[in-house]
Amino acid sequence: MTKRERVVRMSVEQPLWRALTAYRLLTMGYAVLIAVIGRGDYERLWVAVVYLAVMVVWTLATLPRVAGAARCSKRFLGADLVIALTGILLTPLADFEARHIDGPTLPSIWTAGSVLAFAIKGGWRWAAFASTFVAAANIVERGHPSRDTVHNVLLVWVASIAIGYVVEVARASERTLARALEIEAATRERERLARDIHDGVLQVLAMVQRRGSALGGEAAALGRMAGEQEVALRTLVSSGLVPATRVSEDAADGAVVRIVDVDEGAEGAECDLRALLAPHASSRVSFAEPGAPVLLPPGAARELAAAVGAALDNVRVHAGQDAQAWILVEDERDEVIVTVRDDGPGIPEGRLAQAEGEGRLGVALSIRGRLRDLGGTAALISVPGQGTEVELKIPKVSRGKAGPVR
Repeated sequence: MTKRERVVRMSVEQPLWRALTAYRLLTMGYAVLIAVIGRGDYERLWVAVVYLAVMVVWTLATLPRVAGAARCSKRFLGADLVIALTGILLTPLADFEARHIDGPTLPSIWTAGSVLAFAIKGGWRWAAFASTFVAAANIVERGHPSRDTVHNVLLVWVASIAIGYVVEVARASERTLARALEIEAATRERERLARDIHDGVLQVLAMVQRRGSALGGEAAALGRMAGEQEVALRTLVSSGLVPATRVSEDAADGAVVRIVDVDEGAEGAECDLRALLAPHASSRVSFAEPGAPVLLPPGAARELAAAVGAALDNVRVHAGQDAQAWILVEDERDEVIVTVRDDGPGIPEGRLAQAEGEGRLGVALSIRGRLRDLGGTAALISVPGQGTEVELKIPKVSRGKAGPVR
């Protein structure tokens, strides 16, 4: 099966990577310029020359690494931080007086570029981790925590953490925007489908139902079937069950990518639970669901839908063909709840235990067993003469054998 994709790129983060690239180049040149101007102050000039040569080669060779989040790996960040810390600690070996005059270190402000890379890549926690090592190296290099040293250390520490926090907020905003665009696209598609289907298929089904009822006999049965299909189709249209979109991380530049019209069978893609439950809707089964997709891993969604199907089978068998049933889907923050209710005669007290004893394990295995494997629960409430209600709950972080639910 082929799949059709449309990619929409959204990235607030990418300009930060470009700014970091420019910062590293500018501060590299600044560190070299400071060393050239103060070359007479170095007792071991060769130490400064060797280190700065390594720093220049490293900076130029790793420019593609800081062009985006995808190639800026943890290994690269660690090596970059080591080079920055080495330059700080080598400063007293090249300039014996550096500890006493609070002069610039060999890498100078180039060091901040390494810390900023941590901040953009991993947020404020990574920034705090890197800046703490830089602070420790500066204090060791000076030999004592002077006022200027503490001032510079705090400046780098606070600035990097602030940038890391801003990056995390920007990423959260991008995810929210992508979700809003997804819902907007689904709503437009639902309206388009509703117009097309209403102008054709639904009107034909309604006409067949009316004519069949008027003619009677076999035509009446055909009309009744057409009426049931009309109800089911109207439910599908009003639910807006178009293929769910995915939000992923672009491998090239770290931009948030929204892929729409993805093949539902794609491996690893989440499944809209509503699409699995909507076919149950008919003239005797009402289906109510949230306006937004209820996304679950395919395995968990299929198991939950199968449990709902088992509950509806029980309604047909035990409540009668004329019983009305209702399916309600609730997408809570930490769990998904599906309630199946009917207006049948209810279940006599002790009947479930008797059925299990007789080897009839529909509720025990088809419903409770499935929910137990997902780390969820199945509660059955029945009052004789007032119908039966089955409440199915699964957590979004599953504790069962089926693995993570989200």
